[in-house]
Formats: sequence, structure tokens, C-alpha cells
Amino acid sequence: MTELMWSTPDALRTLLNEVVSWRSMTLSEGEREFPYKIQSKLQDIPYFQNHLDQIELTDVDYGRKFLTAMYKHPKANETIVLISHFDTVNTEEYGDLEALVFDPEMLTKALYEKRDELPDDACKDLESGNYLFGRGTMDMKMGLVLHMSLIEKASQEQWPINLILLTVPDEEANSAGMRCAVTKLIELRTQHKLTYKLFLNSEPVFAQKPGDDKYYMYTGSIGKIMPSAFFYGMETHVGQPLSGLSANYIASYLSQRMEFNPLFQEVVRGEKAPLPVTIHQKDLKMEYSAQTPYRASALYNVFLMERNAADVMTLFEQVANEAAEECNASYQKVCSREGVEPIGEIQVLRYEKLLKYAVEKLGSDYVDIVRNNVLNIVELDDREKSFRIIDTLMIHCQELAPTIIVLFAPPYYPAVNSSENPLVQECVEFVKTFGASEFNQTIERIHYFNGISDLSYVNYEDNRGGWQVFEVNTPVWGETYSIPFDGMSELKAPVLNVGPFGKDAHKRTERLQIQSAFVELPQILENLFKKVLIEKI
Repeated sequence: MTELMWSTPDALRTLLNEVVSWRSMTLSEGEREFPYKIQSKLQDIPYFQNHLDQIELTDVDYGRKFLTAMYKHPKANETIVLISHFDTVNTEEYGDLEALVFDPEMLTKALYEKRDELPDDACKDLESGNYLFGRGTMDMKMGLVLHMSLIEKASQEQWPINLILLTVPDEEANSAGMRCAVTKLIELRTQHKLTYKLFLNSEPVFAQKPGDDKYYMYTGSIGKIMPSAFFYGMETHVGQPLSGLSANYIASYLSQRMEFNPLFQEVVRGEKAPLPVTIHQKDLKMEYSAQTPYRASALYNVFLMERNAADVMTLFEQVANEAAEECNASYQKVCSREGVEPIGEIQVLRYEKLLKYAVEKLGSDYVDIVRNNVLNIVELDDREKSFRIIDTLMIHCQELAPTIIVLFAPPYYPAVNSSENPLVQECVEFVKTFGASEFNQTIERIHYFNGISDLSYVNYEDNRGGWQVFEVNTPVWGETYSIPFDGMSELKAPVLNVGPFGKDAHKRTERLQIQSAFVELPQILENLFKKVLIEKI
């Protein structure tokens, strides 16, 4: 039997260092090149040397691809999908150490010389020698490395189960990779007569609060949605401010009501979703002048557990109406005090109503031209395109002003949870017991992974039609952004996330715990397969 390449802690560490060195920031050239490099590594596995057609690269967008590698046992239909992403966020926060962020060993040594500049907890971890620092070490190239090791071992030892390694780009932005991969997973299932039994992700452990050092696994993944608003007031000269109405003035009332609003905070199974925040707010005035800004936009980040898009839109519209009422009352008091007539009352409209009004006024052909002109501006992202479409329509429908147009902007991550699934429950008990007995490690179960993950795009359930509200209120829907809700509903298998311990994802102190990553978790995952998944499936 050929010796395994990635079966020891040292070999895993070497592989991680190599994979991290392949820069793959979202929308970079490195992200486009990355799956080809993984393909080359996997082709060194003897099984894939004889089954080259079972490693595939599939187009996503902008020259990016996702990779699938399938180990198929000749007598098995039962299949587990190993999900990971290979893109990382950018690195400018590292300052003068930015050149080392993709060399974990060198960066860790260099940080030691600057340890006085680090937060106390990061400095303590650095001095302990138990952590490896670097962009992508924690989030989430170690998870991909663990999956590569698993599929190598499964194919070498001929485990009586099928494994599909799926690694995708763009998770850090819009999850375009995973949304495209849904179709591929359905194709593989049909082509090879597979039965999906589990979607296993290995995103790292995310702290529940600052200073949290507990080890967690997750039986679901939190959802994320972005209710958004476009504010259209009336322009005027700054010397005649009450002849118009500033969009920034209107926006301030809604953003105050949205920020930290507990109405949007779900509490499920004793777990609380993070509070909503304003993730973007600006006016659309591009240059300085004495004209007041009369168009503005805002994005609000809302997390989901059991709610769907329809639930959130209902709440958001309610809050927007309350903000409009408060803004109207304050504005009218100013006008009364100054002895002028108000220009009108702010109303709230869903995007779907604005679109219907515009079609009735301008005709569907003209509205299509407006939308297509915006959609073809390649330098705009989906959020900017959403606002630009509304802006262009409102310029032709100014009689609706002053108004707040409420909408959804991408991305949307539906919540997913498998806490009640019997197989997942057995996995949870095994991981807890094995971790305690073998490593004296206490591992707790969390029902919703709070870092957001690509597990949101499998095992989709929505019997209340929430997705329809999302579609009709998302201006770029069906063009530059879509979600394969029907396909996601076909991928009926529970989800589980078991990943390495680390800290500070997306920060310059991002780090991976060495013992967890290279010693404990490889044994936990291997034994989870051999003693639970293979036997129970």
C-alpha cells in the first residue's frame, strides 16, 4: 500500500503552509488560479491517478471555478459531501507585515518581534507557541486541508462510502461558487446514482463573545439577509434648505431605528442572533456643490434563524413606516416654526410597487432598457446596481417623492439547521465523547454557526413562500444575482460543521491552534467517519 501523503501532523502543517501561500483573496488572480493548484495536488493521490475524470473544475464567473473531487466506492450509493471555500479576505490591515501574511511560519516569527503591538489575548497566544498566524490559516484553508486528508485516506483504505470534496470561491463576498455548485451536486447525484447523507463543513470555531476560548461544533448555520433602503427627497440650494428635503435627513431616522433593533434579533434554542447593524450608508451625490443631496442609500445586516425573507420584509417595512412617521412629524415642526409649507409627506414603498408603477407609467420596454443599462456596468457590484436601478426609475417617477424604497440587496444566506436529525445527533454525541476521552477536550454543540457559511445553500426548506418576497424585491434578481432555491430544496441531507479551533477571523491576528488543527481534529474526523458515519449509513 502506498504511503499516505497527509496523514501526520507535520505533513498536514506542511500542506497548510503551501495552500496558504497560494494567495486567493476574493476576486484576485490568485483566486482564479487556486483550484487548478488543488487539482494538481489531488492528482498525486493514487486513486485519482486512475480516475482523473472524477476531479472536475466548473465555471462560476469572472474566470473563477469551483472544484469537485469524488471518491466512489464500487458498492456504495451513500455519499457525504465535504464543503469548504478557498477565498480569503484582503490583507491591508497587516501594515508593514503584509508581505508575510501568506507565509504562516515567517509571519508568526515576525509578529513575535512586534508582540508589544498586539492585543493582550493575541500576544499571550503568540508567546505560548501554540498558534500559527496568517491569512487563511483559520478561515478556512485548514478545513480544506483536512478534507484533502480525509479523501486521500478514504480512497487508500477503500472506505465503503462515497466522498465528494467540494471547494469553492467567493464565500467571503456573494457565495457565487456555492450557488453554482448546487447544480453540479444534483448532476453528480443523478449521474452516479448517489444518495446524499450529510453535508459536512469544516469552518473554524467562532467565539460566541470576546474572550471565549470554548471549542464548538455546529448543527446548523445562521442566515443573513440585507434589507436595504433607497431614500429620495427633493433637491434644493443650501441657501433655501426648506425648499427641498435632504435624503440624509430621511435616512438618519431609519438607520437610528435599525441599528441594534431587538425586533430583528431572533432567540432560538437559547441562542441569540447578533443584533442588526447598518453596514453601508451614503448619499449618491458624486461631487461637491451647493445643491443638497436628495438621494441616499443604506444596507442593513440582519441575521436569521427561523425567519425567512418575507418575515424580515414585513418587519422592515413596519420599522420604515415608523421612521417615516417620525421624520414627517419632525419635519413638519420645522416647517411650522419657520412658517413654510412642507413639500409633502414621506411614504414607504416596496421595490416591487415602484417597479409596477414605473412599468405602468413608462412601459415595460423602457423599464427593461433602464435595468439592462445598469446591469451592464461591470464596475458596479450587485448592491450598487440595485440602488442605481432604483435611482434611475425614481428620476422618471419623482412624483412619488419624498419616499423610502425598501428592497433586498445581495447576498442572502438562508438559515439551515439539522439539530433534530438522528444522524447528526449521533455525530454530536460521538464528537463530544471522543474529544473528552482522547484529548480531555470539552466540545459543545451550537445550533447555528455564527460565522455564516455555504451550508446555507443546501437542505433548503421554506413552506411559507419567503423566497418569493426576496425575488420580487431584489432589483438584480435573475440577472446578475440569483439563488437556486429549487435545487437547494433537492439537496435533502442534514448539515454539520466540525472545524479547527482558531481566533480572529478577518483580523490581522487571525490564528490557528496547532494542537487542534494538526492532532485532534484529524483523529476526530477520521473516527467520526469510521465509527459513526460508515456504520450508521
